[in-house]
Amino acid sequence: MNKLTITACPICGGTHLEPALTCVDHYASGEMFCLNRCADCGFLFTQDFPVEAEIGRYYATPDYISHSDTKKGLMNSLYHKVRRHMLKRKAELVMRVSHRQEGRLLDIGTGTGYFADTMQQLGWQVEAVEKNEQARRFALEHFGLTVKPETALPTMERDSLDVITLWHVMEHLEHLNETWQLLHSLLTERGILIVAVPNCSSYDARKYGAYWAAYDVPRHLWHFTPDTIQRLASKHGFAMTERHPMPFDAFYVSMLTEKYMRHSCSFLRGGLTGARAWLSSLVKKERSSSMIYVFRKK
Repeated sequence: MNKLTITACPICGGTHLEPALTCVDHYASGEMFCLNRCADCGFLFTQDFPVEAEIGRYYATPDYISHSDTKKGLMNSLYHKVRRHMLKRKAELVMRVSHRQEGRLLDIGTGTGYFADTMQQLGWQVEAVEKNEQARRFALEHFGLTVKPETALPTMERDSLDVITLWHVMEHLEHLNETWQLLHSLLTERGILIVAVPNCSSYDARKYGAYWAAYDVPRHLWHFTPDTIQRLASKHGFAMTERHPMPFDAFYVSMLTEKYMRHSCSFLRGGLTGARAWLSSLVKKERSSSMIYVFRKK
């Protein structure tokens, strides 16, 4: 297997890279992967991950919910219930921060197309991109959405989009700096970029350490904190204007982590940790399990 070894930090360019954690792929393969941290800026990333052309098999499971839309199991059923609530909140956020009731939106990594369909129903002109063929087919069959493969991104018209969204997608993208450069070029001068990612400085990440389910190696390549994603955005000409906690994520991630740790009553134990994490984020939102960041061009 071809693997990519990072020799310089993608954010600051520093070469002082130190082993931080060793995590197991509990989801698909059982393989172990090392996380390295940049000693200069603190950015955490998965080291020696499979290259883009070969990582597909780590997603190839019928239980990968973003691609299969599975309702199998209690946690996936809970995921669907929470998603219905969050779709409304995401749509409201888009319209508020863009100061628009309609416009042109691109959803990258749209999965099975629920958010793209929500925005289209609200009158937005929606482009959607998704790498997984099965998920694209689901979006077409259930929502009539023609979702493009990721290879369509570089061909899109520059300075043409009012909003670009990536909901738990940025952590999967191999070409990190190139992606941010492309996003900047696609947005209009007053365009908005919305990025949601797990937060590896969260309450639950600190509690669970290497077991934390949101490390999700090797599918998650980059592990952001509020500070490191702000540094990355600034490097590419964006200014952060808002950040918001995603309180429900702590419950789902904690329950999944307890399951990976083979603890009894994983649903209950994870729920209790999720509740503590939620309370912690009320005191300091930067402790939230996942965060939504809103960026504008500088």
